[in-house]
Amino acid sequence: MGAKLYVGNLSYSVVEAKLEELFAQHGKVVSARVITDKFSGRSKGFGFVEMGSDEEAERATAALNGTEFEGRSIVVSEARPQQPRPPRGGEGGGGGYGRDRR
Repeated sequence: MGAKLYVGNLSYSVVEAKLEELFAQHGKVVSARVITDKFSGRSKGFGFVEMGSDEEAERATAALNGTEFEGRSIVVSEARPQQPRPPRGGEGGGGGYGRDRR
């Protein structure tokens, strides 16, 4: 297990300091991040916590997965690398809607 954890089903009001405080009860927290929408700045309801060691990460996962935090039952698991996304369509433009092509 890696020392970086995924934390899901977070309340949208949770801030990084609160997340760090929760995980610090189970070991050294290297970093705590709540992921936000880049346009609105609002929480997306998940985040990542990096613990000081694999053992601390395992301890935090065992202690916190499925527990209630800020009114929500949180999910804590080992963070996995993000899968590459398929390219978005849209090659060649929008097709000229509303134009008369004669």
